[in-house]
Amino acid sequence: MKSVEPLQPGRYYHIFNRGNNREDLFREERNYAYFLQLYAKYIHPIADTCAYCLMRNHFHVLLKIREVERKTSQVSQTCEVLDASRVSQHFSNFFNAYSKAINKAYARTGSLFEERFGRIEVTSERYFAQLVFYIHFNPQKHGFVDDFREWPWSSYHSLYAIGETKLDRDKVLNWFGGSAQYKALHQGLVEEKTISALIAEDFE
Repeated sequence: MKSVEPLQPGRYYHIFNRGNNREDLFREERNYAYFLQLYAKYIHPIADTCAYCLMRNHFHVLLKIREVERKTSQVSQTCEVLDASRVSQHFSNFFNAYSKAINKAYARTGSLFEERFGRIEVTSERYFAQLVFYIHFNPQKHGFVDDFREWPWSSYHSLYAIGETKLDRDKVLNWFGGSAQYKALHQGLVEEKTISALIAEDFE
């Protein structure tokens, strides 16, 4: 079994996974919403999310693991230093919670996800914007829609909207140079060759 490098605090990662044996992860619209609800519960306290896209049998997320875990109560907010083992536990709890819910709802058994989720560290600012575009472009790439902007389960629209969001909107827009440039650069085509090391072609 191939070993994987633990997720390290303070680093950016492209996270991805798919259904076991390419099974659908999301059978109904409500499944997407529940996945994001659990993501907010388990992953938001330990990571800043830059972009995501959920598709029927797989998903992509670009995030930065925080160096402290944020715990908020009605009266105060506390922070605790994170280490790799605690980060891994948050992801394990997240995937387990979603798997249990789907198994119960659809009377299925066994693993829902592939055994280990993919993770590729993003070590260069040069590729950040291209990776955001690649993640948003995925539904069009896989033929789910003719225009990726029509896909409702991605961060594309939320990143330039005005309303409240759990996304790290300011960081992403600053990387593009503002909301106008963000939308303009999404008019082109993703240069997959330039970010091939970050997108794991063998995964898809």
